[in-house]
Amino acid sequence: MSRPSPPEPVRNSLIDDAKARLKKYDVGTKYSHLSSNKYSILLPLLAKEGKLHLLFTLRSEKLRRSPGEVCFPGGKCEPTDVDDVATALREAQEEVGLHPQQVDVVCRLVPYLLDKNTFITPVVGFIDHNFQAQPNPDEVKKVFLVPLEYFLHPRAYHQNHVTESGHHFIIHCFEYTNPEDGVTYHIKGLTAKFALFVALIILGKKPTFEVEFNLNDLTSSSEESFLKLHKHATSKL
Repeated sequence: MSRPSPPEPVRNSLIDDAKARLKKYDVGTKYSHLSSNKYSILLPLLAKEGKLHLLFTLRSEKLRRSPGEVCFPGGKCEPTDVDDVATALREAQEEVGLHPQQVDVVCRLVPYLLDKNTFITPVVGFIDHNFQAQPNPDEVKKVFLVPLEYFLHPRAYHQNHVTESGHHFIIHCFEYTNPEDGVTYHIKGLTAKFALFVALIILGKKPTFEVEFNLNDLTSSSEESFLKLHKHATSKL
């Protein structure tokens, strides 16, 4: 039996507070000029049962890239996309039937460098709590929600440490069992990193595990990490 939805003012207050925190981390187009090979993802937030949740997709097994993995909606920038936001919104519509007008885009976070000339920009937006996903079966096997707070206080979690070209990385791996159907999902890699970063921004609490960010200055630490990697990658050209 589902819980009754909280009153509208409570939901609006929750969302407004989250938006105010997120807007402080908006980098806009600050780094857009650094790459011609861009990808964007949408981190869809919604308020449900008095808590904030993130929407994820389980990729189809038919796909060549990362089949069967948990991801956010997203993909490569097309010539018709006017910017990173347009890419994220187009991909979300193609993958889960989320129309651009159903998304209240709040900010763009510091991108992540995939290689010397390729990076992913996370776009964060709020969607309606009543949104009913319509997964494209060619790309998406399932759509599910995870409470945002889970990424700070998970029940099942482990991490791996990797050093590459003198840079230290923490690979976060969350296991989340959906109470609605009992299915356990593995959320890891970049998807986990972005979910964690948004949880740190909005909830402002210390997680129960080690993170690669300076919790007292999330913006500077994430930008510093990105710029170091970019400098290292371009110095090899």
